[in-house]
Amino acid sequence: MFKLIDKIPLLPLAVVAVFMALAPFSPEPHLVEKLRMLFNGELSKAIDIFDLFWHSLFLVLLVLRLISYQSKRK
Repeated sequence: MFKLIDKIPLLPLAVVAVFMALAPFSPEPHLVEKLRMLFNGELSKAIDIFDLFWHSLFLVLLVLRLISYQSKRK
């Protein structure tokens, strides 16, 4: 799995991850809204679960990429 993630360029991944985490910019980012719904136990609709997955996917990939990068540096 890390072989595939290692092929993703770090800078474009970081840009996309930040953009997706903050989109839409107004009135509040979907990721913030969906995380609030998750912690309040209100995340039940399929579209809301998909939104949480979609807006956090690139952040998770970025974290995995950074972990992989850091482990190879040692």
